[in-house]
Amino acid sequence: MSDSADAARAANIEAVRREVTDDFDEELELEFEEERLEQLAAGLKSHTRAPTLDRRIYFRELFRLQHELVRLQDWVQAQKLRVVVVFEGRDSAGKGGAIKRITQRLNPRVCRVAALPAPNERERTQWYFQRYVAHLPAAGEIVLFDRSWYNRAGVERVMGFCTQEQYEEFFQSAPEFERMLVRSGIIVIKYWFSITDEEQQLRFNMRINDPLKQWKLSPMDVQSRRLWEDYTKAKEIMLERTHIPEAPWWVVEAVDKKRARLNCIAHLLAQIPYGDVSHAAVELPERVRHDDYARHPVPPEMFVPSVF
Repeated sequence: MSDSADAARAANIEAVRREVTDDFDEELELEFEEERLEQLAAGLKSHTRAPTLDRRIYFRELFRLQHELVRLQDWVQAQKLRVVVVFEGRDSAGKGGAIKRITQRLNPRVCRVAALPAPNERERTQWYFQRYVAHLPAAGEIVLFDRSWYNRAGVERVMGFCTQEQYEEFFQSAPEFERMLVRSGIIVIKYWFSITDEEQQLRFNMRINDPLKQWKLSPMDVQSRRLWEDYTKAKEIMLERTHIPEAPWWVVEAVDKKRARLNCIAHLLAQIPYGDVSHAAVELPERVRHDDYARHPVPPEMFVPSVF
């Protein structure tokens, strides 16, 4: 092999290495951000925590599981499956972090997140489940609900946003609604992320002391801290009355975020038997070139300033 060929091959390898490193850096950045948050807790009230999962083990397993999620995605597409995954839990329990790691390397056209805001005036007059139905998956899709119709059993109940009659009607309708989804061929998986009173206190305080995270604390979140016991009672009733064979609840121990993410992803993968999907080999065609083509210069004033 000539020196020029060796140089070209080395340049290609270096380009691939940089691309892969940049991709992994996005994941590392998320974790470093969390470490920065935990450093802010140093001056807060004393808090005892069990040692977290070793970083090297965590990343090795996360990347392995994300590879399996890509295989699952391919299988869902190929088999035209419809999958709904519900994520519920207290504020700051880690639902968003788990969802982010699940979707990070997946095709957003296949796996999407539904995070609905509070209902508007019109939606409040509809059948309660109607606005959620619009977000259910079509064939070959996975929908992750970052909070769901279970708002009625939690925040709406505790904060008095629904009547006692609406609350009871929810428990009559929710199991039937989910059974109907399952009968229609939709796979329904429900997770409750569980943290301790002490852990939520710490996470809230870290957010209060971090200007980059304060936006995550809404007035409703602050009230939920005061009403911990009321939310606990509501959660216990919800799990008892909606844990059905067709769509059971699965509780994720989430005090250790890293373990919670890995455990949740591993469990999710185990709920849907999947296999390999063959893909046709992809070859880049030769680019068409025309002797009379000349690329037009871009005016200098159109470029974004090179600040960095």
